[in-house]
Amino acid sequence: MKVGVVVFPGSNCDRDMYHVLTDVFHLDTQYFWHEKGLPKNIDAVILPGGFSYGDRLRAGVIAAHSPVIKDVQKMAQKGIPILGVCNGFQILVEAGLLPGVLLKNKSLNFMCEWTNLIVENNKTPFTNQFKIHEKIPIPIANGEGRYYVDNETLKEIKKKNQIVFRYSEVVNGSTNKIAGVCNEDGNVVGMMPHPERAT
Repeated sequence: MKVGVVVFPGSNCDRDMYHVLTDVFHLDTQYFWHEKGLPKNIDAVILPGGFSYGDRLRAGVIAAHSPVIKDVQKMAQKGIPILGVCNGFQILVEAGLLPGVLLKNKSLNFMCEWTNLIVENNKTPFTNQFKIHEKIPIPIANGEGRYYVDNETLKEIKKKNQIVFRYSEVVNGSTNKIAGVCNEDGNVVGMMPHPERAT
């Protein structure tokens, strides 16, 4: 399996992600700079955490217009697994690949701590080894990690089983304690916590 890790100016979790994919999961992993396209033989794409473009304007919005995103969007339509972690999640939302928005934490502080996730959807390529309602200890590190959707969208993503992870308790004011979501097909997943730091 070949995995592409997309690197943006300001990415800072790309090396952690690369280490986990190569040294823990023993996957063929390559970095791809955001200005270049992705090869057709990639089996999965990861958008890692960090502060792309220094979070100018708002987190992820500039990176969402990088040349590589067109390839990410095409791959998403083809059903290729795509995971966005923290800033990668923000980028996927800004690119229109996932529902909702990510706002400043309710406390207005940067949060760096361990928390627990509850698995709500184990049908995605990234959660199919978990049990429903399984609790996962995991670190978070973000300033704009509060997931928000309006009531109508919340009803819709619940109905379509797009909520992938919830926090076990109120962490940053996210709607319905949501920590991660997927697209309708389940192949694109975004999450705020950092699984690569939990290994």
